[in-house]
Amino acid sequence: MDPLGARDDVVNIEELTRWNLTQLPEYGERNNSEDERCSPFPWRNDLNAKIILWNGDLTRLNVHAIVNTTNEHLNDRNNESDGIFKKAGPELYKEISNNIRVCKTGEAKITKGHNLPARHIIHTVGPRFNIKYVMAAESALYNSYRNTLQLCREYNVHSIGLCCIHTSRRGYPSESGAHIGIRTTRRFLEKYGDDLDTVVFVCSEENVDVYKGLLPLYFPRNIREEKYAEELLPRDIGNENGEPVIKDRQIRILDKPAFAALKAEGREDFEETIDLNRAFEQSTALDVGHHPFSQMEENPDKVKKTSLYGKSSDEQRKIEMKRRYDRFLKRSKTDDLTDIAALRCLYRSGVDRVGRPVVVFVGKNFPANNVDPERALLYMVRVMDPVVEKDYVVVYFHTQTDSSNHPAMNYLKFAYSLLDRRYKKNLKAFYVIHPTWWSKLATWFFTTFTASDIKPKVHNLRGVQYLYTKMNPDQLDVPPFVMDYDIQINGVRYSVPPEDSPEGL
Repeated sequence: MDPLGARDDVVNIEELTRWNLTQLPEYGERNNSEDERCSPFPWRNDLNAKIILWNGDLTRLNVHAIVNTTNEHLNDRNNESDGIFKKAGPELYKEISNNIRVCKTGEAKITKGHNLPARHIIHTVGPRFNIKYVMAAESALYNSYRNTLQLCREYNVHSIGLCCIHTSRRGYPSESGAHIGIRTTRRFLEKYGDDLDTVVFVCSEENVDVYKGLLPLYFPRNIREEKYAEELLPRDIGNENGEPVIKDRQIRILDKPAFAALKAEGREDFEETIDLNRAFEQSTALDVGHHPFSQMEENPDKVKKTSLYGKSSDEQRKIEMKRRYDRFLKRSKTDDLTDIAALRCLYRSGVDRVGRPVVVFVGKNFPANNVDPERALLYMVRVMDPVVEKDYVVVYFHTQTDSSNHPAMNYLKFAYSLLDRRYKKNLKAFYVIHPTWWSKLATWFFTTFTASDIKPKVHNLRGVQYLYTKMNPDQLDVPPFVMDYDIQINGVRYSVPPEDSPEGL
């Protein structure tokens, strides 16, 4: 500590060696023949200049953010995490207790750095490794790395100290985890390198040699190393984002003879995508006859399909809607929707008092006038499809929204019609927090003319405390601005009269 109180053990990234300048031994030289295959991770000096491999104390690193790999309740007891909490000071405990509480496996949450040289701490939970569930562990680990890097974009973090999220404490093999962590970083920098200037892979003694051996595969330092490394890459190098690909679990749309016959006929429109922008423009009236799906009635191929399969008009429409939803679901699992996820307008939270999963929608975070409606709907399907298999509830924070956050009624109608019956049948409650006159009118209008089957499930609640009668506070991820507004209009403490509580759970 210097006489003025500043820490004298801080490590600045300017003092560390960049990967493109490292003196580590390169992979063996190869003949530069033209018939050799090109690596899927080509040599890029601009990306290598962003990478640093460092064996040291994470808490000393002077970067915009460091990563704390922890457990679901953010109280994991290990040397790295304990060191972070000790040097960050008691304010870190308070911030986590007040604003985060829980972080699920694969998720990432961000806090201030407090007394650390780093401005922020990104907390994430890596998976426990079980040889019986390798695919699940790989997918969860990818999400941890990807969500951590995504938070860098959201919070303008330009340099990050990225420790090994895969840990021996949770039984994860060091080399397998390093492959996922390094390649996910590589893919992220390929797409969003302008947003992130430096990634410091912070390694301990037990895994620094692993990183020295694997970094050249994904960040080759010259053409010769690229060609040599190509043969050493594992068979599964993930998709365009680095995410593990599970081919035998990909959804098949052609799972029915009817669809197989259509494909066999060479129908060019079989794999068409849904142009929501055009569909919304066409759906301008309340009359169901103007709905995009109803226009299939005018399709001359419908007569042919009906004669082929002996289906009634209603059955044919249901099959077509199911086909469209399946195709949408498939796209939701493969498209890069990180820009929509970054909005934090829709996410999974905990469970209510009877164990039903809770989906949260934050109205203020939804830029209805600027977001691509098709991509927004794709992301909603990605988040909700696993949830709607069983009973679930939705919490909608209408807090401080304005006209720029309100989607068009045609968009809501189209989205509701696209979703299959599980969404409507298994929805048990839809809570609107801090409703306004506009939201009540829009809800009444929508549930009266379009979604009458969910009308009795909609409950308007004046404050967050009303919601806590239905679910425990630690099971709900409430944005800070919602809590601030709730205190502003309702006071710090307020009781919920029994007669004002929504009936039932």
